[in-house]
Amino acid sequence: MFKFHPVLTALLASLACALAAPAVQAQTEVTAVLAGHARLPHDATVAAPREAGPLYQTAGKFVAANRLRVESLGSVPGNTFVGDPKFPRASGGALPIQGQSVQGFSAIVALGKDEFLAMTDNGFGSRINSADALLMVHRVKADWASGQVRRLHTTFLRDPQRKVPFLIQNEATRERFLTGADLDIESLQVVGDEWWIGDEFGPYVIRFNHQGEALGLIETTVGDRTYRGPDHHSQGRLPNYPADAGGWEVRRSGGFEPMAKSPDGKTLYPMFEWPLWDAASKAQEQVDGKPYTRILELDAASRRYTGKTWKYRFEAVGNVAADFQLLDARTGLVIERDDATEGAGPGCPDEPRTDCFTRPARFKRIYKIDLAGADADGFVRKVAYIDLTKIANPKRLAKVGPNEDVFVLPHLGPEGLTVVDARHVVVVNDNNFPYSSGRQIGKPDDNELTLLDIGALVDAK
Repeated sequence: MFKFHPVLTALLASLACALAAPAVQAQTEVTAVLAGHARLPHDATVAAPREAGPLYQTAGKFVAANRLRVESLGSVPGNTFVGDPKFPRASGGALPIQGQSVQGFSAIVALGKDEFLAMTDNGFGSRINSADALLMVHRVKADWASGQVRRLHTTFLRDPQRKVPFLIQNEATRERFLTGADLDIESLQVVGDEWWIGDEFGPYVIRFNHQGEALGLIETTVGDRTYRGPDHHSQGRLPNYPADAGGWEVRRSGGFEPMAKSPDGKTLYPMFEWPLWDAASKAQEQVDGKPYTRILELDAASRRYTGKTWKYRFEAVGNVAADFQLLDARTGLVIERDDATEGAGPGCPDEPRTDCFTRPARFKRIYKIDLAGADADGFVRKVAYIDLTKIANPKRLAKVGPNEDVFVLPHLGPEGLTVVDARHVVVVNDNNFPYSSGRQIGKPDDNELTLLDIGALVDAK
């Protein structure tokens, strides 16, 4: 009988173990190069439509801790709790404001000629303080030479045909303008002559025409399973969604922050921002001590989920997926970041001082992933990454912050990503106005559009 050589036997055994094990996480770092930088000031505002009514002529009236109405403009200071929840710091911003705040871009779509669709987040952080914040999509233009972003047009989202099937803030009005109390809009794709928007409250995908009128809402039903979060309209009381502790699977603010689109526009890929919650174990989904989240597949023609899913493993506990875009039918880009900004600098006392917060950003990366290379358990292969805190700046193109050899995106949330061409992307931050203060401590973050040459990442194998 033929016998294997002992060394060959050991080699084959090692290979079998490697193939059976979850995919090893990519640690190949490549460099992105700053190709352009522009900003929209944090205090940019737009007047609400007159037909929306007097409530929306100002915004941020319900952000006080007691949730009572505050009419006096600028009387409620914004505090950030990101550095350390025990030591809130003044961000430099304040509410209420006159008009509607353009702030907080949670999604961006390249339109060509340095023009973009940019979508404002839900308002001021939760449904209970954002009832006077209207939902908006803006057409903006970046001037990389001057470093300015100009708002060209704003479309306010509304539901006059009652396509949103649950009670909304403006239920009894004709136009039924949508607010941050109704939806937490986070991701945006152009599908034919429609906008498909991913939400975190449901989570849902909502279809709109380009005039901002709702066309329909898609529940997250995959096979015989419907994924819901604690802010779902059912409030966790449907038959397959137990109302006991942990009676939800999608964590609050853990819905469709990212959503990619196939190059042919026929398929959407909503992705959960956070790992799903396992009610049985009362813990988030993880493997080998590392949490993971899921990517779903949504067919645009049928408006149904196909049942095909992938898994994305995070590098560390606490990391989230902020956006997801495809480069081609096989590979894509994922913003993976921690949920923090500031870190105490050397020599800081136990009780942090403002001047001790230095080099704010920690883990802010864009990973190239290979969906077609997913392993037997469905985990996508991480090919390589760029570090958004270490961007090469040889041409000194930074318009905000230090303009040095290495450029840093120091924000809590680099949350929007769009592919501009074969080697360039634009990244935009959600400035969470008036709460985020990462670029300059004590001053609210602007909305920064950062044009990056990622040729090295695109070419990585």
